[in-house]
Amino acid sequence: MTSLQKALDLPLATIATVLGMSRATLHRRKIQGKIDQDESERLMRYQRLLKKAEDVFGDVESARTWMTTKQSGLGKAVPLDFARTEIGAREVENLLGRIEYGVYS
Repeated sequence: MTSLQKALDLPLATIATVLGMSRATLHRRKIQGKIDQDESERLMRYQRLLKKAEDVFGDVESARTWMTTKQSGLGKAVPLDFARTEIGAREVENLLGRIEYGVYS
C-alpha cells in the first residue's frame, strides 16, 4: 500500500477510498502488515495499471498525471476512479493499449 501511495503521490485518505476501505482500516492494515484477499487484488490491480501507464508514457510522473486526470476515452472519468472494479480496470488497460499503439479514439 505504501508503494502505491508513493507512486501515485496521493494522500492516504484517497488511497483508502480507491482501495475501498476507510482510513482507519488502511492504517490498521499498515500496522498489521496484512491485507485480505480482496484488498490484495485491488492493490495489485492499481499497481498493474500504474506499471502499464508508466510503460506507455515513459515515466512515473506522466503515468501518475494520466491516472489522476479525466480521460475522454473513459467518458471523462479519472482512470484511478474508473478502475475500482476489475471490469473498469480492463477498460483502463484497453485505453492504455490504444494509446500505446496509436489507436486512440
